[in-house]
Amino acid sequence: VLGCPLAAALAQPVHARIVVQSSPLAGFRHYEAPNLWQEVRTGDELALVREPDNPHDRNAVRVDWRGHTLGYVPRAENEAVARQLDRGTRLVARISRIQHTRAPNRRIEFEIHLPL
Repeated sequence: VLGCPLAAALAQPVHARIVVQSSPLAGFRHYEAPNLWQEVRTGDELALVREPDNPHDRNAVRVDWRGHTLGYVPRAENEAVARQLDRGTRLVARISRIQHTRAPNRRIEFEIHLPL
């Protein structure tokens, strides 16, 4: 039925994805996140950059926003992501939540998706 909101919604393309994980940003205070805090928005795309030669963590995955390092995937949650990136799996990350809290490790949360 033309003009029907449901018909219009069903006609929109579906962007299916599988959420691989949801994490808080690690290292917020130590990188550029504090300086960019007022600019980042929920839904912004993030780049996941594998750092296999990182001297502190062999599974390190850096989280960048528009060419700026915000922090890292938390060490306790990065092994599977690192493995998939090493295999060439395309993963997409987006900011899922921004909280104005005193705890820096809870200010930015992000989701990692496997697009279908």
